[in-house]
Amino acid sequence: MIKDKIEKLLLQVKTPSRYIGGELNSVVKDKSKVDLRFAFCFPDTYEIGMSHLGMKILYSLTNMRENFWCERVFAPDVDFEKLMRENGIPLYGLESLEPIKDFDFIGFTIQFEMCYTNILNMLDLAGVPLKAKDRTELSPIVVAGGPCVCNPEPLADFIDIFIIGEGEEVNLELYDLYVEMKKRGASKREFLEAAAGIEGIYVPAFYDVTYDDGGRVKTIEPNSPCANPIVRKRIIKDMDKVFYPESFVVPYCEIVHDRAIVEVLRGCIRGCRFCQAGYIYRPFREKCTDTICAETKNLCESTGYEEVSLSSLSTSDLSDIENTLEKLSEYTEKERINLSLPSMRLDRFSKELMEQIQKVRKSGLTFAPEAGTQRLRDVINKNITEDEIFRACRLAFSGGYSAVKLYFMMGLPTETDDDIRGIADLAVRIADLYYQMPDRPKGRGIQISISCATFVPKPFTPFEFEPQASEEEIKHKQDILLTALKGKRYINVSWSKYKVSVLEAVLARGDRRLGSVIYDAWKSGCRFDGWDEHYNYDVWRSAFEKNGLDMNFYACRKREFDELFPWDFLDYYVSKQFLVRENKTAHEGVTTPNCREKCSGCGVSKCIGGPCFG
Repeated sequence: MIKDKIEKLLLQVKTPSRYIGGELNSVVKDKSKVDLRFAFCFPDTYEIGMSHLGMKILYSLTNMRENFWCERVFAPDVDFEKLMRENGIPLYGLESLEPIKDFDFIGFTIQFEMCYTNILNMLDLAGVPLKAKDRTELSPIVVAGGPCVCNPEPLADFIDIFIIGEGEEVNLELYDLYVEMKKRGASKREFLEAAAGIEGIYVPAFYDVTYDDGGRVKTIEPNSPCANPIVRKRIIKDMDKVFYPESFVVPYCEIVHDRAIVEVLRGCIRGCRFCQAGYIYRPFREKCTDTICAETKNLCESTGYEEVSLSSLSTSDLSDIENTLEKLSEYTEKERINLSLPSMRLDRFSKELMEQIQKVRKSGLTFAPEAGTQRLRDVINKNITEDEIFRACRLAFSGGYSAVKLYFMMGLPTETDDDIRGIADLAVRIADLYYQMPDRPKGRGIQISISCATFVPKPFTPFEFEPQASEEEIKHKQDILLTALKGKRYINVSWSKYKVSVLEAVLARGDRRLGSVIYDAWKSGCRFDGWDEHYNYDVWRSAFEKNGLDMNFYACRKREFDELFPWDFLDYYVSKQFLVRENKTAHEGVTTPNCREKCSGCGVSKCIGGPCFG
């Protein structure tokens, strides 16, 4: 048995509790009494995957059905993977400790492009053929969803079905179809043809792609009458009625976000032009205060967590946020539960909000100006002013904070050296503000952390047409920032590694030809590419050269507005015409109001049959 083999090896690995299952609130069923088994795979370590809200929701939703059994699967770290291969242990589900190759579905949630080789590695560890064309039987069906599948094409060789959009409804429809067709003795092809008729389902085998002489996509055409020329994403319309778990699986070890999480809204009203999530999760939908309070109480009582986080892209944009926090605090303060708001807009930060989140424990404060000058903040449509930045910092300092983390990006469209110097200038002036305040925390110096990520152009954003800055350009910008901050010991600077960011950009906007590159990189040992200690840029570069492809073609090339993109057959409700218009507006340095102030005509309201806001 796998269990006996695992137990003998656990003392040889770091954090053995990742691999044993049996946690509080995990779901174990009698496999003889279920019609469908689903292996929910997160292609990263246990600590990261167990923190992911989408996995918690869909795990509980699937297991609510008596005839479905969903089990969790995470990428084993390199130490345990080595032992698994040496001892003939296939990848298994944590609930049953049984091989997932015998399940009906193997599903991946894809949150980050740098996990693509982990997907291949997990399939290989499971003993499942990597390429979809080599899996000829009805089971297992390999599916994938998550934000990265807004451009699924780099993984088209390996995935049978991509689930486009939100999964709560479409997943169950897909499983019901599978159970029905399995009982009828259907073939894999017959099932895929039927599945392609479900809105939100994309079967890559049913589409052909051609390229022009310059390497750009020329055509994307269905090769089956079952395939739709345009695949529209699925959305949940009523957030107060959608399923939400009453309990989470509680891990034995500490995880990245080790707390209860309550989703308060989906979508975003802001329209920051760099932010993929702000566009692909439209339209904006909220939960009411009573729903949020009930879900918070359920989760805290069923898990024992002493911290709860209100999760969304911009929690402070919840229309009833003050009332919600007031009602929540009646429960959390009494139970000594810490309440955190990780997605706080600078222009929505207020004394009332700060007081609410400080009632139990003071959490750290993080703000995201994104750019160092007002000109560049207008280009990216951040829609915050310098006055609002200083007002928020003044409130934080008067409330007892002496440390602030500031997020910025480098390599944004139209960025100049003065914009980079503006990052340093802004940080220094925030520090000056601190020392000028008579009610600042006494006896403590200011600590400012600046985090600079390299801008990565992503699909379904107004900047999908833009080139990524070259490594030389980013190094030049970093040198300017360090020079401008020389001698400022109270300001710490960190940034992402360019060689990681450039591969992220390549995979984000890549086409089907990258499948062979991903395969060759994995075959040469690449895995956990998002981790500095594992990432090997030289191996990836060699894989591109072997396949006659150029990374700069995908990452650093400016695209014309009329170019056909690999993802243009997917409908995420936001029109390409809108993205073109927003790109032009960005280069003019003109902002677009948020959705509550004025509809910008992105296309979502037309697709959902009415205005986003009444």
